[in-house]
Amino acid sequence: MKTQSHISRNMLIIFCAMSFILYLDRVNLAAAAGPLKAELGLTNTELGIAFSAFGYTYAIFQLVGGWVADRFGARRTIIVCGIIWAVATVCTGLIGGLVSLCLARLLLGIGEGAALPAQARAITNWVPKPKRGMAQGLTHSFSRLGNAVAPPLVAILIAWHSWRAAFIAVGILSALWLVVWLVYFKETPEEHPGVSDAELALLPRRENVQEGGDSLPHSWWTILRRMRATIAVYFCMVWSNTLFFSWMPIFFMQSLNLDIKSSALYSSGVFFAGVLGDLTGGVISDFILKRTGRLALARQGVITISLLGGLIFFIPVLISHNVITIALCLSAAFFFLELTIGPIWAVPMDVAPKTAGTASGMLNFGAAMATIISPIIFGLMIDMTGSWTLPFAGAIGFLILGIIFTQWIRPDISVEDISQHKPAETQSLLG
Repeated sequence: MKTQSHISRNMLIIFCAMSFILYLDRVNLAAAAGPLKAELGLTNTELGIAFSAFGYTYAIFQLVGGWVADRFGARRTIIVCGIIWAVATVCTGLIGGLVSLCLARLLLGIGEGAALPAQARAITNWVPKPKRGMAQGLTHSFSRLGNAVAPPLVAILIAWHSWRAAFIAVGILSALWLVVWLVYFKETPEEHPGVSDAELALLPRRENVQEGGDSLPHSWWTILRRMRATIAVYFCMVWSNTLFFSWMPIFFMQSLNLDIKSSALYSSGVFFAGVLGDLTGGVISDFILKRTGRLALARQGVITISLLGGLIFFIPVLISHNVITIALCLSAAFFFLELTIGPIWAVPMDVAPKTAGTASGMLNFGAAMATIISPIIFGLMIDMTGSWTLPFAGAIGFLILGIIFTQWIRPDISVEDISQHKPAETQSLLG
C-alpha cells in the first residue's frame, strides 16, 4: 500500500515555475525598453505599439486556448504553447526593427495566450475548491516574481553583453521547463502513477472535471453570461496594471531621471510588493470562505478592497515629485491591485468547474484587450503632453468602474444554476 504522496504539491511547483517564466518572457521587453528603444530609434508611441502587439494574439488565443484545453486537455495544449513561446522569446533577441519586434511579440501572444487558461484547467483538475484561491494567488505571485527579477537580470545582461542576451537566455529556460512538463505532468490525479489513495481522496474526482475530447457541457453564451461582470472588472484592473508591466522601468528613467541600474532597483521593489499581494489575496479569500462559507464575500469582498486600495495609493503619484514617495506609493498600489488575482482567478473555477479553461480564457480575454489598448494610449499621452502622471489619473477612473462592476460578479451562482432555471428565475438569482 502506498504511503501519503505529495504529487499535487509537485504539480503546484510546476505551475509556479510556468507562471514565473511566462512573465519573465513578457516583461523582458519592458525591462530592456531603454536600450532597445535607443538602438532601434523608436518613439514612445512606437514602443507602445510594440507592447500592444502582444495583446492582439494574446486576446484571441485566450479564447482558443481555453476551449482547446477543456476539449483536449491541459497537457497537450501547454506542450504546443511552450514550444511557441520559447521560440518567440529567442526570436525577440534577434530583431532588427519595429516590424520584426511586433512579429515576435505577436508570436509570443499566441503561445502565452493559450497557456494561462490551460493552466487554469490543470489547476481545476489538481486543486480542490477550498484551496483554489490560494493556488491561483501562489502561481500568480511567481509571475510577479518574474516581473521583479526581469529588470535587474536584464540590467546585468546588458552590462555583461547586451539586452538581446536576456531574451535568448529566457528562451532556453522555457525549453528546459517544457521538458519537465512533458515528462511529469498528467491530466488528472487518477492518471499519475505516483498518487497514493490517501492523496487521491483529497483531490478533485474525475467525474467533477471535464474529460479531454468530450464536447463542452455548456454553451459559450451561458458561460459568458456568468463571466461578463468578472471580465469587466479584470479589464479595469489590468488597464491599471499595464502601467507597471509595460512602463515601470522606463517611467523611473524618463520621468524621474534615474539611470538604468537605479530604475531596475526601484522597479524590482515595486514588483516584489506584487508578489506579496498575490500570496496574500488568495490566502485571505480562502480563509474567509473557510470561516464563513460565503463565496461571494470571499471573492467579491477581497476584490473590492484591493481595487479601492490601489486607487488610494495612485493619488500621491499624481502630485509628488519625491522618488522615494512615488516608489513606496506605487509599491502599495501594486500590492493592493495584486490582492485581486487569487480571488478573481478562482471565480471561473467557482462558476464553471467543468469548463474552467473556457471561462478562464474569457476572463483573460478582458485583460488582453486592456493590454492592447492601454499601452498605445499611454504612449500617445506621454508623447503629446510630456506628462508621465496623466496615465495614472486614467487608471484611477478605471478602478472606480471596477469597484462598481465587482458587485455583479456573484461567484456563488454557477452555470449549472443558470442552465437549470428559466430566464425569469435566472434574473432573480442574479439579483
